[in-house]
Amino acid sequence: MTPNLPRSPGFLQSLICFSVIIITIAGGLFGLGISLHTLMFLCLLWIGLNAFSLGYGYIHIRELMTSALTRAMPAIYIFILIGMVIASFMHSGTIATLIYYGLSWLSPSLFLAVGLLLCALMSVATGTSWGTVGTLGVVFIGIGSAMNIPLPLVAGMIVCGATFGDKMSPISDTTNLAAMSAGTDIYRHIYSMLFTTTPTFILTFLIFLVIGLNYGEQNIDLTEVTSIQMALANNYSLTPLITLLPLILLAVLSIRKVPAEVTMSCSIILAVLIAIVYQQESAISVLNALWENTPESTGIPSLDALLGRGGISSMSWTLLLALMAIALGGILHGAGFLTALLAGIIKRVQRTATLIATTIMSGFLGNIAMGEAYISIILSCQLFKPKYEQQNLEAAILSRSVEEGATMTTGLIPWTTAGAFYTATLGVDVLDYAPYAFFNYLNAIIAVAMAAFGIGLLKPKTKPALAVFTSREL
Repeated sequence: MTPNLPRSPGFLQSLICFSVIIITIAGGLFGLGISLHTLMFLCLLWIGLNAFSLGYGYIHIRELMTSALTRAMPAIYIFILIGMVIASFMHSGTIATLIYYGLSWLSPSLFLAVGLLLCALMSVATGTSWGTVGTLGVVFIGIGSAMNIPLPLVAGMIVCGATFGDKMSPISDTTNLAAMSAGTDIYRHIYSMLFTTTPTFILTFLIFLVIGLNYGEQNIDLTEVTSIQMALANNYSLTPLITLLPLILLAVLSIRKVPAEVTMSCSIILAVLIAIVYQQESAISVLNALWENTPESTGIPSLDALLGRGGISSMSWTLLLALMAIALGGILHGAGFLTALLAGIIKRVQRTATLIATTIMSGFLGNIAMGEAYISIILSCQLFKPKYEQQNLEAAILSRSVEEGATMTTGLIPWTTAGAFYTATLGVDVLDYAPYAFFNYLNAIIAVAMAAFGIGLLKPKTKPALAVFTSREL
């Protein structure tokens, strides 16, 4: 006798499922202060019970989660390597060199434009917007105040530059998370984002360049800049031809499309050798830092915190959250909840520009509802992936659109973790600097406009079949 197959969920049940997930995460995180990982566990139980009510057994539900995690394994390897890349770059003096020489570029009339470039360079090298805001951001706020430049304008510039690297760096957690969730290669994801990000960043640079010329007669207090440079020079040997070699190697291998795991591993080995031989650090301390880095002792707390970033353990929070969210997405997708929920919405979306605009808005609303870009990225990819396949668009276009909705807007919402961190660190309210975060919201406008004209859209060589898992396949 053939066992009964699981039923497909209806629109109402799917809507209730998603509503409970959003309410649980938003209410638990902000209303009750419950750990995000605990809330994800509760959401897994909730969606598992709903799948059980449709006729899915425990084994089937577990296989739905396992299949989703299996597809994400290549990106999980990269997540582990990211922490080691950051730690090794700290000890080799790569990051210290970028800060030291970058601060020498400042001049009154170019303060905003050069500050944007320095923040972007720092965030690309470190893969973190928070670390950039917490170091260079604090410095630039002090300099801007001394020059009588409005602090909301300075904070907007800092957030723009910091977000650039958070979106574009191959060692950024959100960049890798978006690529992993959409099922695309990290380099293909970054290549896709270049189409919309490059013109947006150039436009943002020009805007800050023009605005900055109005403050060209102001005087800069270089005390804070000098103190940071002295602290770096006292703790590192800063010869760019040596200390920047790991970053150059990372860039060259990435351009040559060497697999990310190999590229990162080679950069880590080179950085470790430079730290031991050139910086004369203990081999044991450098190797231990690959697991868990520790703050430096330059005498400047914010700088010490940045230089102490990295290590495999530093990625555990994001990685564990990603694993739980991917498992959740596996049930939502495999049991048909996503299909049922979007059947009445996404099927009406026919134009590519409308689809991309809807994806970007979904990421923004996800940030508003859940206060975190991580879950918003994963759920948006799960929600829209079938529609992008149906439209014969590469997964890299999906991952790009999701980042332009989630990564780009998380710092523009006061109650997100990023918005709260930026406000506390820079001393400027989100709503005050948001109008000047040109890069963060112009990116979405340019992306939709380019899609409307058919520019920058990548098509797969062959149209893939929809990756929908049913009980028959299991």
